[in-house]
Amino acid sequence: MHHLGKNNSILQVFVDELRNEALQKDRMRFRKNIERIGEILAYEFSKTTTYQKQEIQTPLAKTNSFVFKEQPVICSILRAGIALHHGVLSYLDQADNAFISAYRKMHENGHDFHIEVEYLATPKINQRILIIADPMLATGNSIWEVYQTLTKKEQPKEIHIFAIVAAPEGIAFLKTKLPENTHLWIAKIDEGLNQKAYILPGLGDAGDLAYGEKL
Repeated sequence: MHHLGKNNSILQVFVDELRNEALQKDRMRFRKNIERIGEILAYEFSKTTTYQKQEIQTPLAKTNSFVFKEQPVICSILRAGIALHHGVLSYLDQADNAFISAYRKMHENGHDFHIEVEYLATPKINQRILIIADPMLATGNSIWEVYQTLTKKEQPKEIHIFAIVAAPEGIAFLKTKLPENTHLWIAKIDEGLNQKAYILPGLGDAGDLAYGEKL
């Protein structure tokens, strides 16, 4: 568990700007702040991965440099995860990429829902480092369904969940479901979920705020 928002930093400033209704009307700023947070999450992740030495030539002499021993696969959950994906990829720019759709399909009672997964495009993830990027970790069901879909035939050796805002209930749920080689990278842990399973205080619908309201 990596809770990066425990202390004040520029990360917290970006999260608070995402929450601010007065600023949310500026979609470009909203998307940019999500990208910035993705960059910070990627940077913190980069401190924990494995590197290998590589000799390079400067204009004056040879010297040692360090590169990732292996590149991860970044999988974003459409559509809210697109901006976060751009931020992560801008730092982990040699990574492979996967995209998957997961959304709440409401039941007729207007209260209950299940997670529907309809689209997947992915490279091989078997025994690779898998990053799942989704701005909001509410109940944890979306990430769990995505993980189950991705691992029907292949198993990653490490799983890293990147989220901007998370609820304690979702974190607790994933801890019971995902394997031990899972890392949660969270910019801010909020108070909890309301009766409709939305995060409080949260920031609203990240997908709608970034790209416009859906039907």
